[in-house]
Amino acid sequence: MISKLEGKRVLITAAGQGIGRASVLAFAAAGAIVHATDINQGLLDALPKQDNIKPRKLDVLNGDEVTRVVGEIGQVDVLFNCAGFVHGGTILEMPDADLEFALDLNVRAMIRTIKAVLPGMIERKDGAIINMSSVASSVKGVGNRFAYGVTKAAVLGLTKSVAADFITQGIRCNAICPGTVESPSLEQRMRAGGDYEATRAAFIARQPMGRLGMPEEIADLAVYLAGATYTTGQAYNIDGGWTV
Repeated sequence: MISKLEGKRVLITAAGQGIGRASVLAFAAAGAIVHATDINQGLLDALPKQDNIKPRKLDVLNGDEVTRVVGEIGQVDVLFNCAGFVHGGTILEMPDADLEFALDLNVRAMIRTIKAVLPGMIERKDGAIINMSSVASSVKGVGNRFAYGVTKAAVLGLTKSVAADFITQGIRCNAICPGTVESPSLEQRMRAGGDYEATRAAFIARQPMGRLGMPEEIADLAVYLAGATYTTGQAYNIDGGWTV
């Protein structure tokens, strides 16, 4: 059976590690041609050397660079906006600079990439856009995640707006809302807390399934959404039962 994604051109941001890297492997296994982008060249160099995995350095904070790279890639059938950052703290503990950075990376970067790929998708009357949000958003209030929650809620609004505007032109736009997922960035945050074991136990305790999610589980959902041709404007919670 031929995969729906066989030969499709996929652009993934933050593809060097965690969910992004797992998604590169999942899309490549599904037969797609994967343009794996990241700001960290070393992480890109560590990706498997396969003909259908094409690493490319990209700073999604740079609008001119996003436009140039997408122009060089050409056709993009699937865009997976995976880049993001998690700030800690409440509204009273949040420097304005943190919110500005969170807005730029978690929201404006997605706007840049979508604006770059959307004209080509509209011309072909076909395209799938997948945005990384979180259950820590408008889905669920989570303590000490003000800047993150605000920006990830904005991602859901962005997703639904794009879906509504271009639904008759063959464009599908959906969001993924993970719970807590094993990743290098999570490891850094847990170690930064001072008591790694206690911090890890607390993260696990809030997941009713009793474990953290795996990047591969999120990647599987991204692959599904890329081929889900009757689905748009939806936010998919994948959180180990956190929001039940």
